[in-house]
Amino acid sequence: MSEQGTQKGGWTIVVLLFLFMVINFADKAVVGLAAVPIMAELHLTPKQFGLIGSAFFLLFSFSAVVTGFVVNRVQTRWVLLAMGLVWAATQFPMLGTVGFATIVASRIALGAGEGPAYPVAIHATYKWFSNELRTLPTAVIAQGGGVGIMIALPSLNWVLVHYSWHWAFGVLGIVGLLWCVAWLALGREGALAGSPASGAAIAAAPQVPYLRLLLNPTIIASWCANFGAYWGLSQALTWQGAFLVKGLGFPQGGIGLLAALPAFVAVVAVVVGGWLSQALQQRGLGTRLSRGIFAGSWVMAGGFALVVLPYMPTAALKIAMTIIGVALPSIIYVIGPAVVGEITPVAQRGAILAIGTAVGSSAGLLAPYVMGSIIENAATPLAGFNTGFSICGLVMVLGGAIGAVLMHPEREVERLGSPLPAAQHA
Repeated sequence: MSEQGTQKGGWTIVVLLFLFMVINFADKAVVGLAAVPIMAELHLTPKQFGLIGSAFFLLFSFSAVVTGFVVNRVQTRWVLLAMGLVWAATQFPMLGTVGFATIVASRIALGAGEGPAYPVAIHATYKWFSNELRTLPTAVIAQGGGVGIMIALPSLNWVLVHYSWHWAFGVLGIVGLLWCVAWLALGREGALAGSPASGAAIAAAPQVPYLRLLLNPTIIASWCANFGAYWGLSQALTWQGAFLVKGLGFPQGGIGLLAALPAFVAVVAVVVGGWLSQALQQRGLGTRLSRGIFAGSWVMAGGFALVVLPYMPTAALKIAMTIIGVALPSIIYVIGPAVVGEITPVAQRGAILAIGTAVGSSAGLLAPYVMGSIIENAATPLAGFNTGFSICGLVMVLGGAIGAVLMHPEREVERLGSPLPAAQHA
């Protein structure tokens, strides 16, 4: 097969990595779904629960960076298998009697295992598709997160209500082990631009000094937009369930589908947005417009929705704003890696994608704890949520604006002197 197309078996890998991301986001979201029963059983304050949410991201970024360099040398199929095993193992301690320290330790370990998930999955996918065909498979894999939440939240909420929040975690551990078996049987390594385990291929590949890549305005801008989007995502993963129960007064048994609505809309938005971005590029529009301005504007739009949320007069409109605020910025998870992949040589791509994930996901260290602190000091839970959403929206608007203004991939290919064939077709 020519490097200009898709290798045979590429879409099988996409399906497996899509399921990988389904489990990834279900693991992330379960703690937010179980927020109220966890806080009640363990007698936690909002600030303490915010620490549980933030603990997930303590080693998330560090692990993403380290693993990014590892996959420049080790086949991604084995790295992905190891990550899946770690995810499953961290869920099973929750089946027993646990305290605050046990939950924090489990979430830290899970975060370390999940930090590299998206960049490694995308790096693996790029070995099966040439540059002009990457946006759609990337969008499909990215939507594993949204579908994971859509499937997981109603299902896990049923387990939580009828059994316990402990078993909601246990179910995810079992599902994670099943994915590992499937990946071990079917997972393969793509062949575009050679194997990452081939030292000769890496040594021969043209490279750009890492400092020039790390200081590149287009790459930094994509990271800023990702940071804004991730602030909203990590806040929602930790606090959306409590917002519906404590802020808007819904019963625990009725929040499964409501909590999944942002993920459902995000699935539609990102698939449509990814397709539209790719279509604009194939019609001759440069990636400055079809990727940079396009994605940055969507992040800004999500931020504006959260800024106006406190002024919405009904619960339905407030929920609608949270849906828009989480869904639209998700496009950056597809466009951002494509921008970086366009201007980064293949031998360095895994590391740069991982560093970008680390920078963006560092918002998760702040957002859950900030929201918890605001709620704890507010006159009412709803007042606290309103303030927290407004702050989140402002972060999104700023990050999206930086992305829209400064992401200019085509110009950076020339400035960096990175070879276009390696950047585009690897």
